[in-house]
Amino acid sequence: MKRVDEMRILVVSLLYPLPGNVARGTFVADHVQALQSDGHEVRVVNPLPRMMHYQEARRSTLTGAARAPREFEHGGVEVFAPRYTALPEHPWPNFTARSIRKQVKKVEQWLGEWKPEVIVCHTLWPVAVLANALAERLKIPWAGVVHGYDFDVGLNHSTLSKVTKRLACQPQRLVVVSQRLFDVAKKAKIPEENIRMIPCHCAVEDEWLRPLKPWKGRWRKDRIDVLFPSDPRRPEKNHLLALQTGEILENRGWIVGMTTLKIQPRSIVWDRMLVADLTLITSKRESGPLVARESIACGTPVVSVNVGDVATYLPESCITDYDATALADACENTLQNRWDEEFTLPENFSQESFLQQWNQLLEELVA
Repeated sequence: MKRVDEMRILVVSLLYPLPGNVARGTFVADHVQALQSDGHEVRVVNPLPRMMHYQEARRSTLTGAARAPREFEHGGVEVFAPRYTALPEHPWPNFTARSIRKQVKKVEQWLGEWKPEVIVCHTLWPVAVLANALAERLKIPWAGVVHGYDFDVGLNHSTLSKVTKRLACQPQRLVVVSQRLFDVAKKAKIPEENIRMIPCHCAVEDEWLRPLKPWKGRWRKDRIDVLFPSDPRRPEKNHLLALQTGEILENRGWIVGMTTLKIQPRSIVWDRMLVADLTLITSKRESGPLVARESIACGTPVVSVNVGDVATYLPESCITDYDATALADACENTLQNRWDEEFTLPENFSQESFLQQWNQLLEELVA
């Protein structure tokens, strides 16, 4: 069997940090850094849509895409960013698929004599079209990774549902990051023998690790710093509900300061988590969310709606429905009845467990 510590891995992803947007696709960069730390040789292909600079305002994840260089480095990893043509909402998926498939030869030229032994594709539409074409041309296996959008939106989209399901069935292994997504995959009749569930790991560095800290202040009189760990411009993050929760807390006597996260390096994000009194998550859809685990690792408790996999590790009192009053109650309960300082994240969110599962999967692919 092939030794995984020698493997050359090509990561294809729709999202990856750019020189002008280091907050983009950090969950993929975390995976790449973990693979590198374990001895693998990794390169990244991050296809970007052709667009004008003003079009970046459509989504925060597009910031920096219009003027990103074709080749650059991030964290010591070589990155190639070919351009493809796509229309908003993808009214003609075949048009987008043809455009991204044409980038195969450019990727091969960029790789030169460096030939990967396996491809890992983060997200399916539309970059899995490129991953599948490269795998067929290079005669190597590939694995797809679903973080949420492909199943939560793609499978229900008027024009993308069929192509998303087809792409989910093409890789030799399909990795999902939560049990919920695993159940969605089975319901969509994706071959169960090819599905693996591997949660993303918590990548907070040792310098920021803290035990959960107690809150010491005057009840309903002091200032509390609430962290909304997302870009409020993204509608799925549901910033309005967070603001409504803060308003209710202020009506009860609290002085509420709410911090949001936009385009910041990870170190600044973790710094913000260190100084916050609690983290508030109100998203309509999430795969993790990773920010909940990172906040706990930084010593800040989390109050969240029941989204993603938070119910598997957060105390029940910290999880509510999509109701501002219930969220305000949960925030007060968290401040008053702090979690046990010995509270730790489940072992399956550690980098060691993450790498063990991925190495096993890579062995399966190249066996």
